[in-house]
Amino acid sequence: MPKQIVLASGNKGKLAEFSHILAPLGLEVIPQGSLNVSDADETGLSFVENAIIKARHACEITGLPSLADDSGLEVDYLDSAPGIYSARYSGPQATDQQNIDKLLAEMSGVDDAQRSARFRCVLVCMRHAKDPTPLICLGTWEGRILHQTAGNGGFGYDPVFWSPEYGCAAAELTPDQKRKVSHRGKAVAEFERLVAEFLK
Repeated sequence: MPKQIVLASGNKGKLAEFSHILAPLGLEVIPQGSLNVSDADETGLSFVENAIIKARHACEITGLPSLADDSGLEVDYLDSAPGIYSARYSGPQATDQQNIDKLLAEMSGVDDAQRSARFRCVLVCMRHAKDPTPLICLGTWEGRILHQTAGNGGFGYDPVFWSPEYGCAAAELTPDQKRKVSHRGKAVAEFERLVAEFLK
C-alpha cells in the first residue's frame, strides 16, 4: 500500500474530505499544488474522461497514485447542458451567480414537468500514469431546476436545484444532509468501500 496519494485539486473541502476517508488506511492526501502540479487541460467530452485526464496528469508529474473528480449538472430540457461545462457555463471566468443567471434565463417559462435535472460526480483513482484499470466511482443526484434561487448554503447550482428527498433547494440543506443524498456523497461512499482493495 502506498503512503501518499495526490489529490488532483486545490479545493480545501475535498482535501479535508478525502484526508478523513484515507487516514485509516495510513494514506496522506497531498493537494497537487503543493507538489507544483498545474491544472490539467480538461479536453475530454465526458465527466469520466476529464477525471481520468486530471488523475493521469497528477500521476505523471509526481510518480504517486492520484485521485481526481469531475462533476456537474445535467438538465434534460437543455440536452444535458451545462454538463462538463458546468463551472464555465456563462464564460471561462464565470461566477456561480452568473452561471445560475444564465441557467434560469434558458429555463424561463419552462414548466415543472420539463425541469428534470441531475448532478453527476465521477471519482477516478489511478495507481500510476499508465494504470489500465483505474478505480472509477459514480454518483448521481436526481432533482429538478427551480424557478428562482433559494437558500444560502452549498455552492455552484445548489440554490436552484430541488432535492426531492428533503423537499427544498440543495442550498437549504446542512452539509450532513447533503452528504447523504448528493452525487459526490454517493461517489465518495463507493470509493470508501473499494479503495483499500484497489490500492493494496
